[in-house]
Amino acid sequence: MLLGSGELGKEFVIAAKRMGQYVIAVDSYNDAPAQQVADTREVINMLDGDALSSIVAKHQPDIIVPEIEAIRTERFYDFEKQGVQVVPSARAANFTMNRKAIRDLAAKELGLRTANYRYATTFNELQAAVIEVGIPCVVKPLMSSSGKGQSTIKSEADIEKAWNYSQSGKRGDIAEVIVEAFVNFNTEITLLTVTQKIGETLFCPPIGHRQERGDYQESWQPANISTAHLNEAQEIAAKVTKALTGSGLWGVEFFLADEGVYFSELSPRPHDTGMVTLAGTQNLNEFELHLRAVLGLPIPQITLEKNGASAVVLATQAGTNPSYTGIENVLKEKQTEVRVFGKPTTRPYRRMAIVLVHDSLHSNVDEVKEKAMRLAKEIVVSCEA
Repeated sequence: MLLGSGELGKEFVIAAKRMGQYVIAVDSYNDAPAQQVADTREVINMLDGDALSSIVAKHQPDIIVPEIEAIRTERFYDFEKQGVQVVPSARAANFTMNRKAIRDLAAKELGLRTANYRYATTFNELQAAVIEVGIPCVVKPLMSSSGKGQSTIKSEADIEKAWNYSQSGKRGDIAEVIVEAFVNFNTEITLLTVTQKIGETLFCPPIGHRQERGDYQESWQPANISTAHLNEAQEIAAKVTKALTGSGLWGVEFFLADEGVYFSELSPRPHDTGMVTLAGTQNLNEFELHLRAVLGLPIPQITLEKNGASAVVLATQAGTNPSYTGIENVLKEKQTEVRVFGKPTTRPYRRMAIVLVHDSLHSNVDEVKEKAMRLAKEIVVSCEA
């Protein structure tokens, strides 16, 4: 049972179907991307714990795979007691669905290097937190995804706007936000980390990415990172995933600064920046790795096969029945692919597709990235108002 059926879930379902799995795709709206390729579907509010328990009782899945944050994850403990495998584990899902739990685990329990941070549950508390952390700083809802509700405070005039935006972009009923000091970093990476039921923890080659509005715009693999920083990032990723327990693929995000590696965030599932692996950069893409780890199948090794990049195609307005122009121009280019997610509705800045570009390991990664960015701009999303 897949809880959340967006573009990441869709690719996971495709991987699962290739291994003969029966998949129930669940989302809050009908015809979500993963539902289009699953065996059956359910449409519920996953923040309704009783509704969630009802469909679990109805379908009696062997495995529950969460894809989003807005779920009553406390129910996962009950499901585990009933013998259902929760991916990666009920503990991991509960901690990582809430930025407060995962940040406190990283900073306080494990002693990892993180940005200075505070919490706030009201506008007045936010004002006080900003004073303590300092300006500039970043405000994020404790429960959100894809950058929704996230903003940067550059002056005192931004505080009220940041609070209002955080409340409009939060998922669920948790009003609390985290306020993070600005880290003077040189670059940021995602380190896809695979924990196995039997076997050692594995790491994919590091992925570089660029964000706007808290959401990724381009990613590329491999990222340029020193051996010392990579070793430090791998050590941190191994430590935090071990503490959370369970098997699966994790997207662990880091800031790389002169003084070392900062732990940023962690997702217990395939990561949006990891869609670059669909370009064939690895011997197994992130969705295939997640599936193998979930099913307890062996993963002998993860190897870098090509240089690659992904760039997002965004909608510009709200509407229905989206259509796409420019795809044929993009596909005229060699070593290029387009993946349309199949979302039935649009809204400004919603991810609707990606362009994937790959080249040999001897190529210039920056040039591959620039090509993906250029081609993504060729595709225009239109819709009915």
